[in-house]
Amino acid sequence: MSFLRLCSAARISSSSSRAAFTTSSICRSNIGKKAIAYPSTVTFTQNPQPNGDIDLQVAGPKGTANILVESFFNLKWEDAAQSTGANGAAPAPISSLSLTVQDPSKKVQRSRWGLRRTLIANAVQGLTEGFVLPLRLVGVGYRAQLEEDPTRLAEKGKRLNMKLGFAHPVFISVPDDIQAETPMPTRIVLRGKDKQRLGQFAAQIRSWRKPEPYKGKGIFVGDETIKLKSVKKK
Repeated sequence: MSFLRLCSAARISSSSSRAAFTTSSICRSNIGKKAIAYPSTVTFTQNPQPNGDIDLQVAGPKGTANILVESFFNLKWEDAAQSTGANGAAPAPISSLSLTVQDPSKKVQRSRWGLRRTLIANAVQGLTEGFVLPLRLVGVGYRAQLEEDPTRLAEKGKRLNMKLGFAHPVFISVPDDIQAETPMPTRIVLRGKDKQRLGQFAAQIRSWRKPEPYKGKGIFVGDETIKLKSVKKK
């Protein structure tokens, strides 16, 4: 047997041995195929763009939001169906929006399918119910309170005054599109219609005291937890 045949046989055997370690099947996400249910208070407006894309405007009780939908997406609206009301209330009409792609075999279209569907669903939820994101301050002396922002008195802006173990207080201005409240000195609740903006502002607050794994102190967002480490003693 020649040297080239030996090398090719070795490559085949090594590839087959590597494949034996992978026994799980590929699990693909099908979130893009799920229809988006929305009430009658939400309306959609399609604004075609010169390149073929669609600027989808979502309007609801809390405002409007614009989402860019690529040209390879197909939007299909279904008529409202009567849903059962809770506690004997009158049934509310619920419509649905389905999002499909022109060629599911293309990777670019598949990769953006679930993303666009999630962005539209988040816009519908944010403009009707809104999003709520709690934060917990864990640490000795950690406190937070909401007060007037002296730099935005004309706009009646608010800011967070936090004590996080530094020699100085930490002030963070609350954006106009986000509502903040402090029901407890160690708890902050953020409300808003834009999920991305809400998470970005929460990350800005968390960056001042990220949770550390030895004493478990820091600012925790939502149901965030951290696994404690044991201190190595000499």
